[in-house]
Amino acid sequence: MALVQRLPDTSLTVALASGGREHFGWGVDRHMTADVFDAINQNTRATGNWGKGKAPKLPAWPRPKPSKKAAKSDGPKKAGKRVSVAEIYRKFTARR
Repeated sequence: MALVQRLPDTSLTVALASGGREHFGWGVDRHMTADVFDAINQNTRATGNWGKGKAPKLPAWPRPKPSKKAAKSDGPKKAGKRVSVAEIYRKFTARR
């Protein structure tokens, strides 16, 4: 995949590379706003004076869900599996 540089972080191309259309418009500024919102909610929950002693559950800012990448059949089956240089060389030089 060719890397396209200097695109705005809210562009559709960056969104599709991040996991899909639901990421469209989610730049650094929107992620920071969501993080500040969640931090204020956590602070309110932690320091609030609740009458019955139990803090209410405050909703988090809705965010796009990260997509799970499909496992490729060419790669190692589990993370952390050691691959020799010879195996890597065979994969790059294999005729298709």
